[in-house]
Order: sequence, then C-alpha cells, then structure tokens
Amino acid sequence: MQVYFDNAATTKPSRAAIEAYAKALCEDFANPSSLHEPGQKAKEKLEEARAVFAAAIGAKANEIYFTSGGSESDNQAIISAARAGKRKGKNKIISTAIEHHAVLHTLNKLKQDGFEIVLLPVSSTGLVTAEQVAAAIDERTCLVAVMYANNEIGTVLPIAEIGAVCRARGVPLFTDAVQAVGHEKIDVQAQNIDYLSLSAHKFHGPKGVGALYVRKGMPLSSLIEGGAQERGRRAGTENLPGIISAAVAIEEATKNLEQNRARVLPLRDRLIAGLSEIPHSVLNGEKEKRLFSNVHFCFEGIEGESLLLMLSDQGIAASSGSACTSGSLDPSHVLLAIGRPHEIAHGSLRLTLDETATAEQVDYVIDKVKEIVGYLRNMSPVWRDLKEGKREFIIK
Repeated sequence: MQVYFDNAATTKPSRAAIEAYAKALCEDFANPSSLHEPGQKAKEKLEEARAVFAAAIGAKANEIYFTSGGSESDNQAIISAARAGKRKGKNKIISTAIEHHAVLHTLNKLKQDGFEIVLLPVSSTGLVTAEQVAAAIDERTCLVAVMYANNEIGTVLPIAEIGAVCRARGVPLFTDAVQAVGHEKIDVQAQNIDYLSLSAHKFHGPKGVGALYVRKGMPLSSLIEGGAQERGRRAGTENLPGIISAAVAIEEATKNLEQNRARVLPLRDRLIAGLSEIPHSVLNGEKEKRLFSNVHFCFEGIEGESLLLMLSDQGIAASSGSACTSGSLDPSHVLLAIGRPHEIAHGSLRLTLDETATAEQVDYVIDKVKEIVGYLRNMSPVWRDLKEGKREFIIK
C-alpha cells in the first residue's frame, strides 16, 4: 500500500489547480505588464486571482502581494517592519522559540544589525499567550511575529487574542500562516493581523507561488528590485499560470474547509489513539488546539531517521518535522523548545493527512509504525539498558 502522510511538507496539486495551470500556460501566457490586448487580458486574470486570495482571508484585493512562497513572504514582512521601526528609533522584535526557520533566520540577521530579538518561551504543548506578548511589548517594539500554527507539532496559537493586544498597544502583528491557510478559518480584519504569509503548495496549489497580506497603511519595503510589478513592491514578471492555479486551490480549500475537517479529524484521532498504544511514546503539541491534519509523536529508544527510512520501504511517506531542515542531524528546535530532551527529540515522527486519507491507510500506518518501532528497539543498546533498569525511562 502507498500512503502519503507528509502533507505539511507539500500537498499534491488538485485536479482543478492542475487544469487551471495548463490552461493558463496556453491562454494567459502574456506579460501582465504589457499594454497590448493579450497583456491586458493577463492583467485582468492576475487581478481576479488577487481578489480570490483576498476573499480567502478576509482582506481587500489591494492588500495582497504575490511572492515566490512562504519564505520570501516571511522575509519581506519582517524586514519591512524592522526598517520602518528603525526609522522611528524602534529596534525590538518579539517572536517565539518555535517559529519556522524562515522567520528565525531573518530575525537572527536583524539581531546582527543591532535589533533586540525576544523569543518568547512556549508551553509544553507549544502555546504562547497574549499575556506573554503584552508583558514583552514596550515603547521600542516595532513588530510582534507569532506563527498561526506550528509546522511541526501542529499547535494552533491564539492569534486573535495576540492581535487584540498588539492593536491596543499600536504594534504591528505578523503571522506566518503557511500551515494554516486552507486549514483554519482566517479573518485578518477580525483577528487584527497586519501582515500574513502563505504558500500555495500547502493547500493543493503549485510550488513557487506565495502571497503576503499587508494591511492598508502598513509599511512594505522591496526585497527584489528591478521593476514596478506588484505595485512597485516586488519586482519580476508575475508567475501568472502559477498564481491562477493557486487561486483555484485556495478557493477550493476555503470553500471545503469544514467538510475536509469533518472528514479528516476522526482519522487523525484514530491515528493518535493507535500510536498512543505504543509504550513509552508521547504526542507532541496541543490535543485540541491543533491542526486537524497533524499527528506528531516521539518514541523513546529509537532514531527517527531509521523509522522514516523503514516506513518508506513499506510505502509510507512521513517526516520527522520541518521538511526545510530534513537534512540536518540536529534535533528539532521546536521539540527542544517544548522541553523534549535531545535523545527523545531524535525519535520523532510527523504524519500529516489530507482529505484523501482513508481508515484503511490509517490502520496500515499504525500497524507498520508499531512493527518498526518494536524492531528498532530490539536492535538498540539504549533500549536494552532502559529495559534492564540501567537507565530510567524519560517517557513513562
């Protein structure tokens, strides 16, 4: 059996998104910046797609800027707010310890340029509170950057509450919503969000297409110079076929969100219940306030890399955490932030479902994970020491 449970890394483009892409390649290939008729038709298609993206998150069309993906959007939002803050003598940015590396690495560069970066600690389930944010804000704060939902452990953070605090204190809020758009109901106006990033390949759209929402009146600096595209904020000819395809995908995802949730949630819970039967295992992240597709476990006494390779041999595609750092031997910074020791963090497994998942697939994955974890433990000298009482179990 072939099972693809790595949808947090990337999703398969939907049939409608693929068809829209192919049609656009043939019919809407002109440059939207050109003044001739084909170019103006392409411009109309671009603006139609922009309106679709805006509607999906409760924004206005002129607040959407197309990018190459989540990482670029993250960088542009943070750097824009930092530059604006610096001009006003504000050089403090508040974020969390569990952000995606596209955020953390950008913050680290700003730190080298003299910015004070405050990474708020999270709870054992990956939550940060509005009260923590409020306590950290002062007159030097130019940005609060808190992700909407964690890409590894699936915890959904209280963005509306944090947004209310930021708006009351006059501090911009940026949220990396790459994992949330198409999976959580988002209203940037009601939630007081000033900047929001998203990426099409997380909701059955194509890779290489992202967007940045910027509330009207908020500063936005260019990262890429060279042309007047995207109202002068992002140079480069727009990837129109990709954008049109992505618009179809985001419209599908938001329209079917509750239907997909109702279908996937029982399967997710079935998977969690089955893996919880494995001795000395632990679910990472919030049990209730988590993405409806996310399952993330640690298993004591094994290495996650071996587990992933053996699952792959059985036709199961999974991951240990962020696909962006899958080549690293270091344990997940997210797992360390929620208090998992290094030896436990190394034994992690992330399974992320989509609406095509079946009960048969879930049961197959449960059986194979149990089988492989048992096999790896029987080969492990660490597990032998644990069983013989030479070491104490960390996961009881």
